[in-house]
Amino acid sequence: MTLSWAQIARLGLVQMALGAIVVLTTSTLNRLMVVEFALPAVLPGALVGLHYGIQLSRPHWGFTSDTGGNRTRWIIGGMIALAIGGMGAALGVTLFAYGFGLALGLSILSYALIGIGVGASGTSLLALLATATAPDRRAAAATITWLMMIFGIALTAGLAGQFLDPYSPQRLLSVVAVIAAAATLLSILAIGRIETRVTCVSEPERASFKEGMRDIWAERKTRNFTLFVFLSMNAYFMQELILEPYAGLVFNFTPGQSTALSGAQNGGVFVGMLTVGIAATGLKWGSLRSWVMAGCIGSGIVLGLICLTGMSQLALNFTYLVVALGFFNGMFAVAAIGAMMALASEGRAQREGTRMGLWGAAQAIAAGFGGLTGAVLVDIARKFAPDGPAFGAVFAFEACLFAAAALMAARVMETPRASGPVSLVPGE
Repeated sequence: MTLSWAQIARLGLVQMALGAIVVLTTSTLNRLMVVEFALPAVLPGALVGLHYGIQLSRPHWGFTSDTGGNRTRWIIGGMIALAIGGMGAALGVTLFAYGFGLALGLSILSYALIGIGVGASGTSLLALLATATAPDRRAAAATITWLMMIFGIALTAGLAGQFLDPYSPQRLLSVVAVIAAAATLLSILAIGRIETRVTCVSEPERASFKEGMRDIWAERKTRNFTLFVFLSMNAYFMQELILEPYAGLVFNFTPGQSTALSGAQNGGVFVGMLTVGIAATGLKWGSLRSWVMAGCIGSGIVLGLICLTGMSQLALNFTYLVVALGFFNGMFAVAAIGAMMALASEGRAQREGTRMGLWGAAQAIAAGFGGLTGAVLVDIARKFAPDGPAFGAVFAFEACLFAAAALMAARVMETPRASGPVSLVPGE
């Protein structure tokens, strides 16, 4: 028995809950550290990089769920760890006003817990989707669950932005506590007994983690896709830690306004994903490669416009530009996710979780490296130039990375000859 549409939607609720907590730690708390507490951007960059670095454990989480026969416990346990980490991170930010050492220590522990929670919960959830979804539903399942996650991120950022103004530490802790508790409860109710009602895999295979990784790394498609994920996600995440500080320093956005801006951006991501889902899956317009390339090129162009607007070279609405950036990011992301879901079940059986973990680890490395690199480059540039040109230079560099990702997609992804899943490297 495979997942029904209702069960797929329930798993999407878990994705939505996961994104709701993560968006606060990577956007709102980052902005507060840089703007309200005047800390260098490299500090929140390093903390977010820590939580992504710990997600290098994703392949192990995936392999454990492949061979252990119980993914649900890792999904729920990971969400609880994520919620506790989110609360600790918010408390850590408020403590910077009283003592740097105490605040930094708590922040390090909290972001480490966030990384563990996302790795355990997110990887096991994706593995459950890949193994329990019928082949003809996998692309649609990926679209549905990611749309729900982006919707949760956008909704959370928008609502949190409304309740955070006027900012106070007590208000911040209250908002984060409500979101963390609601997300955890929603996840527990949504996952329910889904895993026990579907047939995911046969009797779990007993093998070592090293053997499992060796098996999948020997697959050329898996290696090529891993390299593509790493490059493209570097481009995708480079603006994550600097966009809200940019809005505050250059455009004078308040904490609530910049948090709402994150919600608007993710609203654009939602529309971009929905557009590709309808056009590519429903109307059969375009290949995954063409949608990936269009999303990367469009993202690069919008980043160039954001750069010029911040330097007063163009008089464009900053919020509209951020929404447009989200739209093209969503186009790229959902096409890449579609390829990931299709490829996860190719190759040796009972390695779906391990493949998803490998790609998740590649994404985590790229996200941490890209976000930290963006923050470091901004700190360096601000020593030699005003805020507008300093941030703009980093956005321009990010646009170049998106161009490189589009070229790589053209090289390693080929248009399917029929309506089958995307293929990587001709002849594979």
